[in-house]
Amino acid sequence: MTESISSGKFITVEGIDGCGKTTQAEFIIDGLVEAGLSAKLVREPGGDPISESIRKLLLHAEESMSDRAEALLMIASRAQLTDKVILPQIIDGKWVVADRYADSTLAYQGGGRGLSVNSLDMINEFGTYTLKPDLTFFIDISVDIANSRMRVERDRIEKEGNDFQQRVRDQYLKLSEKDSDRVVVINGDKSIDEIKADIWTHMKEKFKI
Repeated sequence: MTESISSGKFITVEGIDGCGKTTQAEFIIDGLVEAGLSAKLVREPGGDPISESIRKLLLHAEESMSDRAEALLMIASRAQLTDKVILPQIIDGKWVVADRYADSTLAYQGGGRGLSVNSLDMINEFGTYTLKPDLTFFIDISVDIANSRMRVERDRIEKEGNDFQQRVRDQYLKLSEKDSDRVVVINGDKSIDEIKADIWTHMKEKFKI
């Protein structure tokens, strides 16, 4: 979709909690700016005032939340972010890098919570206006190593435990196999600088930067 409407590009970075995706998303932005391109970083859930309000509810709600309510709130936050931030930027010819996007719902609420991935995929299509990333980096890392890198204070979803995170990782791997033309699997066990170099190599090959 992005290729048909403008010269702007949409890149997403995915992975389980603690994989280092936020750091790498920031590195991608730095590289794009250094290459003379206009780029914006967004995060999920969040990135827009309404989406940020939903983020607080999703990650820090004290009451029990149903799995379906969680999934729908995630996609509602994404719909707002896509409409108000991502699409306008891309249409304007700018590059957008997202710290999580639609794949996260399929991995976390599909793989992690056990909801229907097909159903979530259809709702994602509606919430994203059918927008697909031009390129997605899945930073793959073992749950044990991810845990060792995570902060001490964890949000509601980060507290779900190792079995949950393993199911999320497994679903990410399935998604990467299914959509291998879009999703690039990056070895997250490497150092930060090595991961950065791997990602930028793919960026240069894909976009001729």
